[in-house]
Amino acid sequence: MFTECQDITVHATSFAHQGGPVFYASLPGDGETGTGCGASRAVDQKRLVTALCNHVGAMDNPRWLYRHLFDRATSPIQVAHGPLGSPQLWLGAVRGPAVSFSEGGGKIWAALCGDGSDIGIDVAADGEFQGNYPLHRVFHDQELHHAGRLTGGDLAKAAALLWSIKEAVVKALGCAFHLVAPRQVHVFPSRGGGWGYTFPVRLLGKALMRYPLGGHRSIWVRSYPLEGMWLSIALVHGQSQ
Repeated sequence: MFTECQDITVHATSFAHQGGPVFYASLPGDGETGTGCGASRAVDQKRLVTALCNHVGAMDNPRWLYRHLFDRATSPIQVAHGPLGSPQLWLGAVRGPAVSFSEGGGKIWAALCGDGSDIGIDVAADGEFQGNYPLHRVFHDQELHHAGRLTGGDLAKAAALLWSIKEAVVKALGCAFHLVAPRQVHVFPSRGGGWGYTFPVRLLGKALMRYPLGGHRSIWVRSYPLEGMWLSIALVHGQSQ
């Protein structure tokens, strides 16, 4: 699904197993890496969130818990950050839905869901995992095997796919890799067909102790191949705060 919002195209992805849909969009960033100075990045993030909020607010969907707040005249949009750096969306004086950002491929990306689920978005480029990258320090053999089947045996592409999934998951948990190690996020083989893949994800070890919900496969990730990179969006439904 694609919806033009001024000069920003809003995309939608659905999670058949729970929650959603999630809406996401991107803008060109400054420089080849897609990262600019703090001020310009903040402006781009706010533009993206505004487009996403306008889109969600215009939808007639009873599941959108925040739809009545998506009025910029009475609820100005602000993006703040939590103690671990995770973004927080405020609509006026009210905490808004979960929002997530990523940078890569010369773009800044944002994702938002209005049904109360927590989300994370990440993009990872194949080139980041070339050469002597220590794959087995961050990925399990089983993960590399089934991801490799999706990438024609290209380990760099498989690693980029897995990294984008793991990064999206820890962003959805709100902790990034501050409290959860990469190998504590286990990616299971994909399900479904069509464009993109759906992955069930489970937490292991100390991560499972911190986030018990992750032991029941209540974390799902949608991943899409882009040119030389992967885009992944994680959805955590009913997470305990």
